[in-house]
This record gives sequence, structure tokens and C-alpha cells, in this order.
Amino acid sequence: MPSTAEQLNERGCELLDEDRRDEAVEAFQRAAAAAPAWGAPWYNLGLMYKTQRCWAESAACNRRATDLDPRNEAAWWNLGIAATALGDWRLARAAWRGFGVEMPDGDGPLELDYGPVPVRLRPEDDGEVVWADRLDPARAVIRSVPFPGSGFREGDIVLHDGEPQGTRQYAGDEYDVFDVLEVLRPSSRQTYVAWITAYDAAAVDALDRTAASSGAAVEDWTRTVHQVCHRCGGRPHTHELWNAAGWNPERHVGISAESLECASAVLLEWVSAGPSRALIALRPDDVPRRSR
Repeated sequence: MPSTAEQLNERGCELLDEDRRDEAVEAFQRAAAAAPAWGAPWYNLGLMYKTQRCWAESAACNRRATDLDPRNEAAWWNLGIAATALGDWRLARAAWRGFGVEMPDGDGPLELDYGPVPVRLRPEDDGEVVWADRLDPARAVIRSVPFPGSGFREGDIVLHDGEPQGTRQYAGDEYDVFDVLEVLRPSSRQTYVAWITAYDAAAVDALDRTAASSGAAVEDWTRTVHQVCHRCGGRPHTHELWNAAGWNPERHVGISAESLECASAVLLEWVSAGPSRALIALRPDDVPRRSR
């Protein structure tokens, strides 16, 4: 027969599933009081606070959970996420080490260059996945130009979760997708939406080089935006009805730049530098940035 603490902990999970959070907190706290050496209620409290983005509370609860059970890897990981959100880099290092990740000494932000990572923006909504450079176990800087409506920008430093949500492929390798939790440091750039005519892939590659030379970035959404079939495991692939025969010269592109003037200058330079290129339309992405 389950103990009182186990019953209270289970009741807390049920209340959380019913979104009765205040009652869930009380149940977890009573479970912790009934079994002071048991870390599970503290972990559940920390997880609940994590979903609410209450980072100080999440860090405190996960720290208590790891004190009681140093083998609780999930608590160590969530402690690392909460410490990262708080900018407590000493605690973040301690948490990642507790999980088993080697960490350099220091007091400042981690800059570890973990390579490319696909991250899911607005996982509760449309779930757009973009590519980013992973700075440490819980942070990444967005390198794609997010699609209009996301509220995210190229150059945003984001906090992401640690549970894989499908995979994506890049340069022949497969990478886990992680959900974005919030923006930690917003980019100074804006997104501009353009429709262009480019009669071959080389012309689009030239636009990418022109943008890079001006400190901007371009994303050819006509090429990079894919439908995802959820019944096939959350992996992007092509079904017969989605195929478009041949090259489409009318391209829908995103431009990340400091100003509309910069974006316009990039496009005009590109048009003037080669044949069979045209700018059809250019406009700002007028969707407001997501609040934290």
C-alpha cells in the first residue's frame, strides 16, 4: 500500500494535470513534509514552477531535490535550465556537472560552441523549427530567419528545454529538436519579408553572400520551409502531393537586418549585380515580438 507521502505526491500530479496548481503545490509540500528525505515531491514542484517560468522557485526546488537524491538527473537538468534563466552561472555550472557534463571554471556565461541545434519556436502553437548555434546545454542563438508571426528574430539568444521533440537532419547528421522556453537576449535586428525573382539556385546563393557582406542574413523560405507530417513521427519529409516540379523562380525570402534601408540596399545591390533577378515586393514583418 502506498505511503501517505506517495499518495500526496500522486495527488499533486493529478491536480497539476487538472491545472489546479495552487492545490498541487499544497499536495507536493505535504508530501515533502511527510517524507523529508524523499526528493520526488521537490522535483515535481520544481518541474511545475519550470512550466510557469518561475525560475527562482524552480531552482530552489530542484536544488532541494538534488540534495536529497544526487542521482536524479532530471532534477539536475532542470536546475541547470533554471540557473541559466536566472543568469546564475556558478549554479548552472554546478548543475551541469551534477548531471555529468564537463564544465569549465568561471563566473560568466558559458560559451561552449556545441554546434548546430534545431529549436522549436512557440511549441504550444504552430511549432516552427529553426536552426540555431548551441552555446551551452540550455542556450542557443537563432541563425535562421524565423517565419513571420513567430515573434522571434535571427540573433535572439533563447533558453531551450532538454527533452527531444523529434529530429532534423543537417549535413548528413541527425539532431534532436528542443522546445524554446523563452528569449533570454533579444536580437537588435528586424525581419523583412521579400518576394523576388531568381531564375536559378545560384542567384539565391548570390543573395545570401550579398546579405552577409552587409551584416544581414537571408533565408529562402521557398526552399527551407517544410510541412511536417505528425503521423510520421515529427520528421520533415515530402509526400507526393507536396512536390513542386522543377525550380520556382518566384521566391519568398526573409531578410534579417538592422533597418528597412539596409534590407532594401541588399536587395537592390543583388538585383543590379546579375541578370534575371527582380525585386517584386518588400515589407516589414509587422507582427509584434513575443513578450517573455
